[in-house]
Amino acid sequence: MQARGPSALPATSWRLSVLQRHLTAIPVSGQVATVSYPSDLKYTLDNDLLTLEQRRFYEENGFLVIKNLVSAEDIESFRKAFERICKKEVSAPGLVVMRDVVIAKSEYVPDQKAVTKVQDFQEVPELFRYCSLPQILKYVECFTGPNIMAMHTMLINKPPDAGKKTSRHPMHQDLHYFPFRPAELVVCAWTAMERIDRSNGCLVVLPGTHKGTLLQHDYPEWEGGVNKMYHGVRDYDPNTPRVHLVMEKGDTVFFHPLLIHGSGMNRTAGFRKAISCHYASADCHYIDVKGTSQENIEKEVAEIALKRYGVETEIDFKDVWMVRGRIVHGIRTNL
Repeated sequence: MQARGPSALPATSWRLSVLQRHLTAIPVSGQVATVSYPSDLKYTLDNDLLTLEQRRFYEENGFLVIKNLVSAEDIESFRKAFERICKKEVSAPGLVVMRDVVIAKSEYVPDQKAVTKVQDFQEVPELFRYCSLPQILKYVECFTGPNIMAMHTMLINKPPDAGKKTSRHPMHQDLHYFPFRPAELVVCAWTAMERIDRSNGCLVVLPGTHKGTLLQHDYPEWEGGVNKMYHGVRDYDPNTPRVHLVMEKGDTVFFHPLLIHGSGMNRTAGFRKAISCHYASADCHYIDVKGTSQENIEKEVAEIALKRYGVETEIDFKDVWMVRGRIVHGIRTNL
């Protein structure tokens, strides 16, 4: 249903004002629902945590910010674990350590200044602990149900832009990378490890785009180059209202895998950090992406696996995700 604002405000201005008001409000964690929920709620499951207002907001916009969800102590622990990985004091099977395309082409920069992202840290206990935090999982369950798989993990260390704008992340839909469905039972939790705003490249989202379909993705044609696997939506309406998610340390945004989102340049002198996990219901199922818009990402994943592990047989996209996935709540029923 299309939201309508007061006649005194243009529709777009009213919509953005509602979004901003919601982002600055502090939701009440653990509030028990006292109403019967409408039957038209498609993107959230009946639960005793989210208020009807919060559910309606996610249904309409495809994301929900929960303030101050992760403690400063936990964030400091994740930061220290990341530093140990950068110093090569910690290694783990499957762990991927990435550098910005500009940094990779320049002289080697030691320690964390060389690393812009670590992903697939499911075998690093201190980082994977984020995925099992009870305060995270209780919100995840509102989207996935009780059987929860942690499917993809990342700690992003967005570097100061070197002048080539490569610190940007193109607008994309996360479902492009995932060969499992249904999309409504998949959600990302993304936590700010420090204050994140437009100056250091906060997330930017296109509210409501989760109601659409999976679009064609490819590498954008950027002058400074594009980081590996940073695919972007090929075509979307540039006039779609966008919201920049200004977040304080410990704030967490939950968002739908079809929501179009990205992040801007880091214009500050420091690195900005965030940690995230994509979750899916263990009841989801794998699909064959051959002949679909996802065929290009399947091919790239296979090429990377061949280069990294020397695997000579064809890599099945499904097998990659089966290895990554970890049960974090309930039982592993399917994925």
